[in-house]
Amino acid sequence: MIKLDPKTTALVLIDLQNGIVGLPLAPRTGPDVAQRSLEMAGRFRAAGSPVVLVNVGFAADFADALSQLVDQPMARPEGGLPDSWSSLVDGLKEAGDLTITKRQWGAFYGTELDLQLRRRGVKTIVLGGIATNFGVESTARQAWEHGYAVVIPEDLCTSVSEELHQMTVRNIFPRISRVTRSNDLAFAA
Repeated sequence: MIKLDPKTTALVLIDLQNGIVGLPLAPRTGPDVAQRSLEMAGRFRAAGSPVVLVNVGFAADFADALSQLVDQPMARPEGGLPDSWSSLVDGLKEAGDLTITKRQWGAFYGTELDLQLRRRGVKTIVLGGIATNFGVESTARQAWEHGYAVVIPEDLCTSVSEELHQMTVRNIFPRISRVTRSNDLAFAA
């Protein structure tokens, strides 16, 4: 059991949005991760801890997207993404939640995530979302580099394949965070 201080801990959820949750994912579906995350967000709100919902979005012409030469660039649909692609899944956001829009995998660079967390006295981040080895891993690395303690409930994450999910959970996360399950988190009295 990991005990969390509600005054210094925030829940940060990555890319639980319409255009990503419906993709083929493993080891669990996007809707399953969204539901588990919704339940975890309720626990954080009840404890008075911040909930941060991060989505990724781009202009129709992708002018704000990274465009370096790489061997396997991300596919970009002609004409841009559907209007609701970046919208958070229904029922996730509540009054008082912070929302951050990013333009790359990680949620810290080019956003005010660090500023908003520090102003609220956050020292520990509980992190989940989609995809384990892209947005979640990148954000976990950046959080660790910014000096935050990172806790990752593995059951609040999923990816494009179970192999990629497990590679990150087993080989990357233990070096930069504490890996647990959502039921093994509790707020200290």
